[in-house]
Amino acid sequence: MDNNVYEHIPAEQFEFQQLNANIHDQKLQTKSRGYFADAMIRFKKNKSSVVAAWIILFLVVFSIISPLVSGYHIYDEKEDKKVIHTDTVYTKHPPFIPWIAEKNLGIFDGAVTHESQSEAQVLAWKAIGMETGYNPFLREVGKTVQKEKYRGKWRDVTYYTIENNKYYERGMLYRTVSFAEFQRIQDFQNETGIQVIYPYVHADDIEGIKDNPNIWYKVKDAKGTPYTDSDGNLVPAYSTNQKLMTYRDKDDNTVEIKYDSLRIESDPGNYVYGHVKSGSITVRICYYNYYQYVNGFEPSYIFGTNSMGQCLFTAIGVGARFSLIFAIVVSAINLCIGAVYGAIQGYYGGWIDLLLDRISDILSGVPFIVVATLFQLHLAEKVGVVPSFIFAFILTGWLGMAALTRKQFYRFKGQEFVLAARTLGASDWRLMFKHVFPNSLGTIVTSCALVIPGVISSETNLTYLGIINLQELFGTSIGVLMSQGQTAMTSAPHAMLFPALFISLLLISFNLFGNGLRDAFNPSTRGVED
Repeated sequence: MDNNVYEHIPAEQFEFQQLNANIHDQKLQTKSRGYFADAMIRFKKNKSSVVAAWIILFLVVFSIISPLVSGYHIYDEKEDKKVIHTDTVYTKHPPFIPWIAEKNLGIFDGAVTHESQSEAQVLAWKAIGMETGYNPFLREVGKTVQKEKYRGKWRDVTYYTIENNKYYERGMLYRTVSFAEFQRIQDFQNETGIQVIYPYVHADDIEGIKDNPNIWYKVKDAKGTPYTDSDGNLVPAYSTNQKLMTYRDKDDNTVEIKYDSLRIESDPGNYVYGHVKSGSITVRICYYNYYQYVNGFEPSYIFGTNSMGQCLFTAIGVGARFSLIFAIVVSAINLCIGAVYGAIQGYYGGWIDLLLDRISDILSGVPFIVVATLFQLHLAEKVGVVPSFIFAFILTGWLGMAALTRKQFYRFKGQEFVLAARTLGASDWRLMFKHVFPNSLGTIVTSCALVIPGVISSETNLTYLGIINLQELFGTSIGVLMSQGQTAMTSAPHAMLFPALFISLLLISFNLFGNGLRDAFNPSTRGVED
């Protein structure tokens, strides 16, 4: 190398950069962040986990709010006792919202499909609307023409596939009420202008038909074939026999029950609105309006009803509350037990670890479903259904948490900061839960997010199979709703769809959320960019 290159270097190149000046480290230009803030940044980069977190939040809010805003309840107050609400009429009915149904949008209109309906049957459906103003006939979906032999001659017979509003097609019911109730219904009609009681139709006037209160018109035969006048209109068959509204008292006097309330528009003033029998009166009621009399509002079911006539929108919220609270409580208890058990294993090691590990191996071989069944059959009578249910989950549920904690203690107990604390005289308890455990907390807590869906799934399976009965205590649960919906899959698929959709979203979201937390709190991913 030529040394002459350095012979003519200008003197100004050798001046001091900082002469007589104090040199300090420059202040950081960016804001420092801790471990949890850094983990949150990594979590936000996982889009699926963020979406899952929002879905979980939505489902939790739904479970809290839905029973409050729906207007329906799982329990009814009867004689100072709570009894599970049932409606024997509006059972397994599809979603229905009156103000949306009026717009004929094809959604939330309570629609059900009926196939192979004859012209007489279609007319019978429409007759309900003629009398009550609630026409169940929504639309004609299709029709077929078949050749049928009638009285030795072949003829074309048309069969229709139609959609009906199931809430309207129930139409009329015969209901026996007391005289006092009869008067209360009249008072309701006078106050609201809503007609509940309609003119009575005696079976003798409709070819002896007793089991179809929707027949208010004259018929040709016992099958209910409508009779029409020359203009093609149905002919009313309302009774005018005033004796139907009278009875004999204990002194053998004739007593007449008065009807002083709304009458149908075509009533000439002599229609009879009931039939007195044995100290009570049988009336024809429009159930849709009777529902308003009992509840104070029109039926409106966003998710439809189940086999007990309960509002699914409300029932899912009530069932989800128990599932979420139960899963969180069980996970918290298992976290505490598993953390202490695993901490002792991992910190002390040796024969203590070996002994406790063998105990864990024995418990892990116990079938969970057998434990849950035995506890339900024997322990539930002594301590209650819910405590025995919790005991079944706790018996072996903490084993996974204990194993995870044990691994974390083996990882950290030999670190320099632990050795330094031991040198300064820290006790074993302080070393375990003041130095080692906090460093393991991130991994342990995130595992809880993965434990929660497992608990919810197990609880749902047990209530679905009927091993655990929570209906009397909480009114319902997601598993019970799914079990009820299974029996009505063909006629009312919504009864299974909405509970199954809720639990599926909840479990999938919890798993995605837990995976996102696990990756975010994993130190090996720190600094890794997607």
